[in-house]
Amino acid sequence: MRIISGTYKGRRITAPKKLPIRPTTDMAKESLFNILNNQYYFDDVSVLDLFSGSGNISYEFASRGTKDITSVDAHFGCIKFINETAEAFDMEIKTIKSDVFTYLAKTSTKHTIIFADPPYDFPVEKFSKISELIFQNDVLEEEGLLIIEHSKHTDLSHLQNYSHSKSYGGNMFSFFENANVE
Repeated sequence: MRIISGTYKGRRITAPKKLPIRPTTDMAKESLFNILNNQYYFDDVSVLDLFSGSGNISYEFASRGTKDITSVDAHFGCIKFINETAEAFDMEIKTIKSDVFTYLAKTSTKHTIIFADPPYDFPVEKFSKISELIFQNDVLEEEGLLIIEHSKHTDLSHLQNYSHSKSYGGNMFSFFENANVE
């Protein structure tokens, strides 16, 4: 995987093979950031990266100037790798080793962009629980965006606050917004 744009553009990141990860492909990541680039100034946003794995998405935000990034993952090896990589690149990424559902149930911090990349084999009920916890606990800022990455074989369009989806190969991004924002 590589960083697509910003200060660290072109830098390659190689995660240890033993980590239980499936990084977002460079093509899908580039397309996602093209969409976000038209909506946000990256240095003004707060980002929450759930199921952060290798930290791929967090590094991309940091490279583009985002200073407020929190990465949450339950796997110690993933958190250790993100910390080591962030330190090597001098990036400001706060890491939290926690089950994502436990974290979302307890946090009171709001974020502009929340990116969730859970395992593709999650049952729809667990995908639903992610969005439920975020909107019930008011974790997303009013003009914010929740983005859930999933397989093209999973349909999340029936979930509350669903806005739209974009497909990139086998990857799909579903976008969710606060219902009271037009």
